[in-house]
Amino acid sequence: MAILNKIFSTKMYQATYYVEETHEGMRLDQFLQIYLESWSRQEVKRRIKAKDVVIKDRPGKHRSSTILHYKEEVTFTVHNTTQEDEYWNGELLKKQEHPEILFEDENIVVISKPAYMAAHPTGSHLFYCATVYFGEKYNQTMHSIHRLDRETSGVMLIGKNPDTSNQLGEEFFNDKVRKCYFFIAKEVEDATQDDFFESRERLGPNEDGLKRVYINSHPEQSKLGKRAHTKFKVLHRENGYVLALAFPQTGRQHQIRVHAMVRGLPLLGDKLYLGNFKMFQRFKDKIATQADHDEMEFNRHALHAVALKIRYNGQYKVFRSAIPMDFIPIIENKFTLPIDKINERIKSGVLEYFDSNSDDL
Repeated sequence: MAILNKIFSTKMYQATYYVEETHEGMRLDQFLQIYLESWSRQEVKRRIKAKDVVIKDRPGKHRSSTILHYKEEVTFTVHNTTQEDEYWNGELLKKQEHPEILFEDENIVVISKPAYMAAHPTGSHLFYCATVYFGEKYNQTMHSIHRLDRETSGVMLIGKNPDTSNQLGEEFFNDKVRKCYFFIAKEVEDATQDDFFESRERLGPNEDGLKRVYINSHPEQSKLGKRAHTKFKVLHRENGYVLALAFPQTGRQHQIRVHAMVRGLPLLGDKLYLGNFKMFQRFKDKIATQADHDEMEFNRHALHAVALKIRYNGQYKVFRSAIPMDFIPIIENKFTLPIDKINERIKSGVLEYFDSNSDDL
C-alpha cells in the first residue's frame, strides 16, 4: 500500500494515496476501504458523496463507482465534527481536553491519559489521540511507545524522537516494565474470595472479523491463544463490588479484563466481559437499551493505569497517576471506605509490588 502523505491535527485528518498498478480499474469505494478497513462501506460512500475525496487532476463529482487508474493520487480529508462524541444514557460525555503531564524532558512526555483518548490515530479515531494532541502542541512528530485501550485511563509514555521511543518500546515488548492498574469490579457467581491471586490463562480471539475484538481464555497448558500472566491484589470488598490492583506480567490484549472476568470479577462498565459481544455492538452502534446501561452502571470499563516503573537513562523511574475524577462518584456510591484510605491502600500496594519485583527488571 502506498501512502504518499498524511496530515494529523485535532481538527483535520488528511491522507493521500497512490494508485498502484495492482489497483488499476478498481472502484473508488473499494480502493479507500483498503486503507480505511475499520470504516463501513456505507460510511466510505457517504464521505465520497460529501466530496471529502478528491482525485488529482480529475475535476467534477466523484462517485463510489468511479474507476481508478494506475498512478492516480486520491486525497481523503476528514474534519473533526461529532464522529468521536461519546454518550452515556443519551447524554454527551465531556472529555478532558488537556491531558495531565506527569513528567517531561527532551525525549519523552509521560501523561495521565484521559478516558476515550486513543494513543495514536487508528481506524475512525483520528483526532482525540495523544500523539496528535502533543504533535500539534509541540509542532513535531510524536511517537506512541506503548498503548492503553481508549476507555482505559492512566500513565502513558509518548516519545519525542524515534531512538528513545524504540528503546523504551523494547522494554515494553520484552515485559521489562512493571505496571500497576487500579480497577473496580463486580462480583458474579463463583467469584474468587482470595485477596491475592494469579491468572495464567492463555488469551486470544477465537474468531475473525468483527468478533476478533472479543478475547477468549484457554487453560494454561492449552496450545490455543498466547501465554499470559496477571497478579491481583484485592484492596476492599463491599456489597458485591471490589476495589483491586492488577499487576500484568505480560502484555496481551484485554489481559486484565479477561483474567479478572475468569476469576468472577468482571470490571464495572465492561461491555464485552461484564456484558457480551452483542451488548458491546449495541453500545458501539448507539442503540444500547436502558437495561444495558443499568447492567453496566458505568460509562466505561473501570480500569486505570495507576503506576509504572521503567528503566530510563540508566536508572529506574516510577510514574504515578491519581484516581481519575470520573471514578470518584461511583466509588462514593458503592463503597463506604473514604477516598483517602483507598489512596493509602493503592500507594502501599504499588510500593510493595515495585519493591518486591525490583530484581526482575
